[in-house]
Amino acid sequence: MTPPQKKIRVLIVDDSLLFRQTLASRLATDPAIEIVGTAVDSFDAMQKIKALRPDAVTLDVEMPKMNGIEFLKRLIPIHPIPVIVVSSLPLNVLDALEAGAVDFVEKPKVQGGEDLQRFVRDLAGKLKIAALAHVRMRPAPGAPPVPAPRKVSLLNSARNVSSLIAIGASTGGTDAILEVVKNLPATTPGVVVVQHMPPVFTRMYADRLDKICPMKVKEAEDMDRVQRGQILIAPGGFQLRVAKDVNGYYVRLSEQGVKLNGHCPSVTVMFDSVAPIAGKNAIGVILTGMGADGAQGLLNMRQAGAYTIGQDKDSCVVYGMPQAAYNMGAVAKQAPLDKIAGEIISRLNAGSLNG
Repeated sequence: MTPPQKKIRVLIVDDSLLFRQTLASRLATDPAIEIVGTAVDSFDAMQKIKALRPDAVTLDVEMPKMNGIEFLKRLIPIHPIPVIVVSSLPLNVLDALEAGAVDFVEKPKVQGGEDLQRFVRDLAGKLKIAALAHVRMRPAPGAPPVPAPRKVSLLNSARNVSSLIAIGASTGGTDAILEVVKNLPATTPGVVVVQHMPPVFTRMYADRLDKICPMKVKEAEDMDRVQRGQILIAPGGFQLRVAKDVNGYYVRLSEQGVKLNGHCPSVTVMFDSVAPIAGKNAIGVILTGMGADGAQGLLNMRQAGAYTIGQDKDSCVVYGMPQAAYNMGAVAKQAPLDKIAGEIISRLNAGSLNG
């Protein structure tokens, strides 16, 4: 007889009594989830996390006394527990992900009907993923900064307009993508990125990266050129494909609503488009994420001659997409997150010397 599967122990943190009760009762109907408690604010949550030891936490951002973002900054360095943020504000979501949240769900506009059902279904699914997540330790507020890895210089000869870098990620990917692209020099060949995020969030994410990275970053628009020194982020709700003409690479965006592997944008859609037109001039990178989106596309890139990199298990929040790609032979090189930018630059340098 098969033993019963261990339930995911969840703590709900929200200052609204009605929302706590509604969420607890709805999530409790899922046979894989056990609600072990609720908390009314960040201070209550900290005590209950210590006492109840939940497997995952749902966290409201807009709370009295201490907002969810400040709470995360204090929580993760001492209790690296998977947290799913619940918020209606994209800016707060991005701040929370930066502070260590695993993922987010948009708060429903109404507390009933189809919106609430969809919200609870999405949240339950993300809680099941979060329970498998490896939460990266963060320095406590005021702690000395961690020394940055030694940077690899990009040779002048590696700034080839024929080179193209494609990066795909999902759960944990906002932080992972930042870790990679912030270390790419301003003269790096064009980069295209798919991160599983809904509309509006991708634009704000691109704007945030643009303020941090040496390269320029923008949310992609149809017919944008893929050019040296610029990163294009696929907009939520659109599939991004790379095309080529006599002037080089550019992107095409397809209509909203068409999903592959459950995602729009999909990493595989992007990788599949890069494989035949860029071939050996491309570098494909697959980062943390649940499921297998991107794996087949990365294999197609490698078979077309591209150099492919997969994030290693120890540095992934969720070793799903990189594992699926590695298991099917799509990954030429596995590397920890903090070494991937250096690996990209080294490959560009080697390609310029060999070419």
